[in-house]
Amino acid sequence: MSRYLLALDQGTSSSRALLFNENAEPVALHAVPFACQFPQPGWVEQDANLLWQTQRDAVLGVLDKAKLSARDILAIGITNQRETVMAWHRDSGMPLHNAIVWQCRRTSAFCEQLKAQGHEPDVRARTGLVIDPYFSASKMRWLLNEVPAVKAAAATGKLCFGTVDSWLVWQLSKGRAHLTDASNAARTQLYNIHSGDWDPVLLKLFGIPRETLPSIVDCSGPLAMTDASIFGAAIPITGMAGDQQAALFGQACFTPGMSKNTYGTGCFMLMNTGDQIVTSKHGLLSTVAWQLHGKRTYALEGSVFVAGALIQWLRDNLGLFEHASDVEALARQVPDNGGVYIVPAFTGLGAPYWDADARGLICGLTRGTSKAHIARAALEAVAYQSADLLGAMEADVGMPLPELRIDGGMAVDDLLCQIQADVLQRKVTRPQVTESTARGAAMLAGLGAGLWQTTDQLAALWQAERSFEPQQTAAAMAPRLAGWASAVRRALPCKSDVSAGT
Repeated sequence: MSRYLLALDQGTSSSRALLFNENAEPVALHAVPFACQFPQPGWVEQDANLLWQTQRDAVLGVLDKAKLSARDILAIGITNQRETVMAWHRDSGMPLHNAIVWQCRRTSAFCEQLKAQGHEPDVRARTGLVIDPYFSASKMRWLLNEVPAVKAAAATGKLCFGTVDSWLVWQLSKGRAHLTDASNAARTQLYNIHSGDWDPVLLKLFGIPRETLPSIVDCSGPLAMTDASIFGAAIPITGMAGDQQAALFGQACFTPGMSKNTYGTGCFMLMNTGDQIVTSKHGLLSTVAWQLHGKRTYALEGSVFVAGALIQWLRDNLGLFEHASDVEALARQVPDNGGVYIVPAFTGLGAPYWDADARGLICGLTRGTSKAHIARAALEAVAYQSADLLGAMEADVGMPLPELRIDGGMAVDDLLCQIQADVLQRKVTRPQVTESTARGAAMLAGLGAGLWQTTDQLAALWQAERSFEPQQTAAAMAPRLAGWASAVRRALPCKSDVSAGT
């Protein structure tokens, strides 16, 4: 009888569960959406219990759709929104506050204070990350300082901190396992990417007690077991990685230099750099791609905070269309953006700018501007932000990338894919399985469970569905890129002489 790999894909706007067969092909999917909370401007929270409940319901839903039971599951792989932090009580397992989401900017002032005190070079050398509210450490500090229940739990040794992967493992195991994998640990700003462990200097800087943090494990292997009461039988958890690292793995980018771009709520470009930590001079991050058998593979990463979230905003806040999938048809009604540019800096700008104070804008409006121009400008904004990342990445490694593999929800949009190829002047390749994040989690789980033995076996399973070649010349794209750079300058307060990748 066939046995399946179950991928838990816990994201920013939904919890999803996918079943994969022995060829790493998806056979069933069930998603349960949920909403974020915005208690103050720039603050983003989620109900930690809701994250778990929706993820559990997604699993039950996909098993029901596939007419399977827990006994049909070989292993579970977990992938998750990164940097989001929750605190819970070690005895009761109850959350002590809402989860603070990766998009949240409440710790901006503290991060600026650290930079003003000169800590950034040392923090970056230890973690590969810039000091920014995006990462987990300053969120943990805020919880300790501002939430009495968190402070009290820490004082009695009963506090657990964790990112979403840790929270799910805790719930799945009924508190028997407090773990995180190396890829998620690397996004906390408390993890030393050289030693592969929590860094005592950083723990002191942010004021985080080491005993509150999970143990750090490989991304693949016998990590934990679900409690039999959760799904009706105990299931091994044998794979775990942050969503973007899982997507890099799912895209079979196993060779240094191979790169992928994921279009989700945000937009994330990663390049495999092998066993080398490449220190970016152009606003990118050095991070752990995955850790197998105790050996770390590293990556360069560029993070765009708003991609698919811009399409949701146009739908929900401006009412430009009824369904997010309608944006392509609307954008195709015009041949270009009509001079309109959108900089979706709703929560600041990520790489390569890293400006928490930047705010979104729409510029170039005239009486002739239509909904179609705004829709087109939104797709182009996603492509331009990705071009900023690629330019920085190529500058860091000193060589052009011949191909960019793409995935995520927006990758099904042919117009966006073509715009991306034109803006990048590079081939853009979409795989047959665009669910690369969940697929990567399933592949890691399959490796950990012994279904596959090597990444070469996994690379042979990857297949392209379509490649998009540039249809516009570099000369034709130059003024459009200049228009984007001008728009970004307007979004950056008190900045001057700003250009992409500098």
